[in-house]
Amino acid sequence: MGKRVLVVDDAAFMRMMVKDILSKNGYEVVGEAENGMIAIEKYKELQPDLVTMDITMPEMDGITAVKAITAFDSKARVIMCSAMGQQAMVIDAIQAGAKDFIVKPFQPERVLEAVSKALS
Repeated sequence: MGKRVLVVDDAAFMRMMVKDILSKNGYEVVGEAENGMIAIEKYKELQPDLVTMDITMPEMDGITAVKAITAFDSKARVIMCSAMGQQAMVIDAIQAGAKDFIVKPFQPERVLEAVSKALS
């Protein structure tokens, strides 16, 4: 059984891309969420091994969601995903508890590297 992953992004095609990369490489995508609020609910319900989290989303952004998830589970493993590879956002994400940061458009090798690093 592969590691269980929750994929969070407001764009359905981005969730599909991440799911595709992960499932082809032995990971099990156990859930999806299109904003931070749903991500927190799904995290509590599914208790995945890892979360891929978009930063910019409606309702609640990814950094706020990471803070809530890590407050709920201090061992939560979250990788941030964003089209904006700005230094400040990377630092905010890491300070919020993210283990790594991947920039869109995703390179499958980079996604898999970040995932295996976060899970090790």
